Amino acid sequence: MAPRKVFAGARLRALRAQHRLTQAELAARLDISASYVNQIESNQRPLTASVMLALADRFNLDLASLATDASDRLVVDLREALADPVFGEAVPNLQELKSVAANAPDMARAVLALYEAYRKTNEKLAGMDAALSRDPQSGVTTAYEEVRDFFHYADNYIDPLDRAAETLATELGEFGPDRLRRLIDYCAETHAVRVVLSPPASGDRLVEFDRPNRSLWVNAHLDPSSQFFQIGTVLCGLEQSTLLETLLDGASFNSPEARAIARMGLANYFAGALHMPYAAFLKAADAYRFDIEELARVFGASLEQVAHRLSTMQRPREKGVPFFFARVDAAGTITKRHSATALQFARFGGACPLWNVHRAFEAHGQIIRQLAETPDGKQYLCLAWSGEKRMGGYRGTTRRYAYALGCEISHAGRLVYADDLDIAGAPFEPIGISCRICERRNCPQRAVPPLAVGISVPADRRSVVPYEIG
Repeated sequence: MAPRKVFAGARLRALRAQHRLTQAELAARLDISASYVNQIESNQRPLTASVMLALADRFNLDLASLATDASDRLVVDLREALADPVFGEAVPNLQELKSVAANAPDMARAVLALYEAYRKTNEKLAGMDAALSRDPQSGVTTAYEEVRDFFHYADNYIDPLDRAAETLATELGEFGPDRLRRLIDYCAETHAVRVVLSPPASGDRLVEFDRPNRSLWVNAHLDPSSQFFQIGTVLCGLEQSTLLETLLDGASFNSPEARAIARMGLANYFAGALHMPYAAFLKAADAYRFDIEELARVFGASLEQVAHRLSTMQRPREKGVPFFFARVDAAGTITKRHSATALQFARFGGACPLWNVHRAFEAHGQIIRQLAETPDGKQYLCLAWSGEKRMGGYRGTTRRYAYALGCEISHAGRLVYADDLDIAGAPFEPIGISCRICERRNCPQRAVPPLAVGISVPADRRSVVPYEIG
């Protein structure tokens, strides 16, 4: 198979703007002609191997990031948004969407932002109507989705925060059962913060920082890995306040609520990176062939924490296997989602019922596997398991979740979970993103018709799905 041509016009234009270079100045740095730079930026010519090497050398770029089609996630989001009937029948085809995402990514994001604003306006109107009708349902805020998009388009990797956490992890020393105690001692010695582990008086509070009195209370009902994580989130605010403000300012959030949620998300990111520092975690992941139970044992972490960390291993020139990760509640709602793969989760509506994560609740305590194929022809090895989060005794709160972790099949050989699978000969189960944008015609689990394709309802015959597509 011939190697795929790499067109990177938008990325080259962004790089040139970042360094404030003219096309002629960039051409001089790369030892090519200005007209060639112009052709690359307009996607008339692909990047050659020599130009990619020159970019990596002169601008410290990661070759893998140049060869990766970063527009995939934009294409998926555009397809899902444009499937809404509000756009009528004149919906761009897949090739047109790929062209827009590759050549005008800022325009693509503007379209998504405009559609998001339209959708939220409709939801607010519906909420007002419901309130007038004495319906308790109300509209929802956009702040969480705005923050999800922030991490989504950063590939769920925040380099300066990740490296800062790794530096502190090195200072804390080797991994072991006393690492939590070392973190508590560090808080006292470096920040004069006294950490108190005790049960909550009431409710399900996890952590509380009394800043004036330099006292940090942590719920003693949490397991040690969660206690370490909660202390790490507070340390992030103490040690990385300037960096946090820089990251938040650069994101230009639309509301104080979104900025506050993002601050919490960045603190959580720091805590996860402190718990499982990048280089040590990547080395262990390769050594144990991404066995999440072994990694949880080595780092004293939960399976959820390990899986989440695996989805962030996208440091330039030191990338791990690109994973997707999701957490799903018992109602099928995705409550946490991250993806460094081409597989993207539904932004609007529910997830595909054929995905093995929905079966994980039935196989409690087991890691189940699935070979799956999405409508775009990409194939994945999907892992799923379920777990409980308990706090307190008999009357304590219990939260139940199912978790999904997976990678494209080209990386499956690096995972212990693929050793006994006949990947070459086994059938792959068809899954999608959500029914509203999936055009599969013969899915017996379909919940609603695809928005972008017409349907017919035959009068004289009927199948499991009571309509025919296309």
